[in-house]
Amino acid sequence: MSADRLESLVTFHPFTRLNTLLEGIAPGGGNTPLLLHLGEPQFAPPAFVAEEIAKAAAGWSKYPPTAGNAAFRAAVKGWLERRYHLPTTMLNADKEILPVSGTREALFQIALSAVAAGAPKGKAKVLMGNPFYHSYAGAAAVAGGEPAFLPADRNSNFLPDLAKLSAADLDQAALVYLCSPANPQGAVAPLDYLKQWLLLARRHDFVLAADECYAEIYPDAPPPGALEAARELGGAVDHLLVFHSLSKRSSAPGLRSGFIAGDAKLIARQAQLVNYGGVATPLPILAAAIRLWSDEAHVAENRARYRRSFALAQEILGPIFGEIRPQGGFFLWLDVGDGERAAVELWRQAAVKVLPGGYMARAEANGENPGARYIRVALILEPDEMAAALRRMAPVLEDLMHGKAAKTAAGGR
Repeated sequence: MSADRLESLVTFHPFTRLNTLLEGIAPGGGNTPLLLHLGEPQFAPPAFVAEEIAKAAAGWSKYPPTAGNAAFRAAVKGWLERRYHLPTTMLNADKEILPVSGTREALFQIALSAVAAGAPKGKAKVLMGNPFYHSYAGAAAVAGGEPAFLPADRNSNFLPDLAKLSAADLDQAALVYLCSPANPQGAVAPLDYLKQWLLLARRHDFVLAADECYAEIYPDAPPPGALEAARELGGAVDHLLVFHSLSKRSSAPGLRSGFIAGDAKLIARQAQLVNYGGVATPLPILAAAIRLWSDEAHVAENRARYRRSFALAQEILGPIFGEIRPQGGFFLWLDVGDGERAAVELWRQAAVKVLPGGYMARAEANGENPGARYIRVALILEPDEMAAALRRMAPVLEDLMHGKAAKTAAGGR
């Protein structure tokens, strides 16, 4: 990787940019600072997590196997079958499921193998929606690939517009990242849309990396998944990997535990990357993960918290912005006119840290950054705490929006 690429990874990391933006600005209003820029749930995970880790403590003295153990793979297979209505014969637990030490690492590593496999065939592009989760672009750069940003704005329901994809781009693609529910916008990909992407992956020979880490946080119907698309297309999982995590589903980001499932060849390739330089999941963590993937009660409780927080957000901020509840995930994606200015004023006046949306996007061909107008707000506190934070934010945002309206009326931009 060139020095320029390395420098861009440092310069364009969204949280590095946010720290620079707010440097020297004191959090104001006499308030305790609230950090809503990071998607880190602040709810306590189920008490049985600590119990399962303690019971499996003997495992700390062993190097963990890369493939985990049969009990973990069986628990994941059972969950996938229940959640996505898969036939029991569709997935091979031993060859098509792999534990990962957090899905961020796995999403990053998939680019290393996909670009390495694709480059000799003239396939080095890594496609992703714009805006996007920052690890996608970082992974593409480190892998020596070419990040390609697909517009995903309000006009396309915040999902990449398939009609605007060229055959040339698809032929040159080694990897496509597809996130549903989307981070940051909360858009949910319909099943037919997922089927179209999987068919394209097979036709043009690229890896479809379906990031489904927010799949268990939704207001009404559960979002469809890419494995459902594979089931509808006959049950084969070639060219497909799905990524799931306990960080969001179970409010356990500190466990660093998730899994990938799909194409056996891609799973084997990922396992070899872990063998060479990755981190296998420790056995006591696997024990807790088995219990978490087997339990739905705590997930329903988490979902109820988020529903309550989104209802409060709609009540408090709805008068300013209109309908703001997403289809899934736990972020608000608010059009404030100028995301950087809003982030500065929320920190300066209310001691609330949010992420400017432009930091999760790149400028498009017309020179405009599709996230620049937005801020991302993570609803990761208990509902009562979240309501207090939103009430703290509301007057600042209302003043900003009134200023925006006045500027527009005066002929400004």
